[in-house]
Amino acid sequence: MRRPALYSSSRSAPAQQAPAAAQPAPEPAQPSPRQRRLRLAAASPAVMWSAIALLAALLALSLGLGGGPAPRRITQADINAAVLKTLETQPLPSEYAKAYETIRPSVVRVVGYVKKSRLKDEQAPRMHGVRPKPLDPAGSGAPAGDDDEEIEAGVGTGVVIVDKGIILTNLHVVSGADSIKVTFFDGLEATATITGAQPENDLAVLQAHKIPDDMIAATMRSTGDLAPGDKALVVGFPFGIGPSASGGVISGLNRSFRSPEGKQEMTNLIQFDAAANPGNSGGPLVTMEGEVVGIVTAILNPTPARTFLGIGFAVPIENAAQAAGMPPF
Repeated sequence: MRRPALYSSSRSAPAQQAPAAAQPAPEPAQPSPRQRRLRLAAASPAVMWSAIALLAALLALSLGLGGGPAPRRITQADINAAVLKTLETQPLPSEYAKAYETIRPSVVRVVGYVKKSRLKDEQAPRMHGVRPKPLDPAGSGAPAGDDDEEIEAGVGTGVVIVDKGIILTNLHVVSGADSIKVTFFDGLEATATITGAQPENDLAVLQAHKIPDDMIAATMRSTGDLAPGDKALVVGFPFGIGPSASGGVISGLNRSFRSPEGKQEMTNLIQFDAAANPGNSGGPLVTMEGEVVGIVTAILNPTPARTFLGIGFAVPIENAAQAAGMPPF
């Protein structure tokens, strides 16, 4: 068999003369038994990996001994005990309080104004059934004889459903008003105009002309899974006081209500028992998650007192959102 050529860095190596007589090559020294065992061990992969594993185990053992005892494993029982301890020592907010905090940034105070000149007419609007009162009783505003002075004619509530300042309220809160003002959760006041109406459900859609920088719109929730007995919260400005919260339950579904004057009958209403009074009109009826399921629109009271006796009605949010041209579900 021909041997492969070997490369040499010398270009012209001098020829060497052949020895006169071939000398027998010396026999290589025989390895000792210890050297043979070491060579065989190095040539065996199994032995090599076993040695590596042994070294790794010794290293891990040394680290464990140097770092102290291993931490105890946390069990489910430990977690349960920690949760129970927190519940015992840290008072948690009620469901109603959490729902209120969720919906509060979306609730606005709605006020309708009429010009003083219109009060001279016997047919002047008496929105909400409450006698109009001067916006500035101290008289520091417009002169008393100024017929262009605006008088507060109705107070209600609204809820922001789009963060661009689109607000749902009751039509009877703003109907007949010469101007409308809304007050947001941070105290910002702005004028608003009516951009839509649904008279059959006593609903109006407002567009605020100015909104807070951090405006938060309410979350609307389908009424499909509502059931009598579910907890509910009403937030608004009863008699102009607020924002005020009242809690109760859903009393019934698909109810009907006819106005005291008998001029209008509304159907498919949500009945609830959370306290509502004049000024709550247009406000949200919300779940314990702070999600809007209805717009408060009426209370049932057979007496002329117009105060709450335990039966209130709200328009389902499906109908209310349609008034804004945006069915949510």
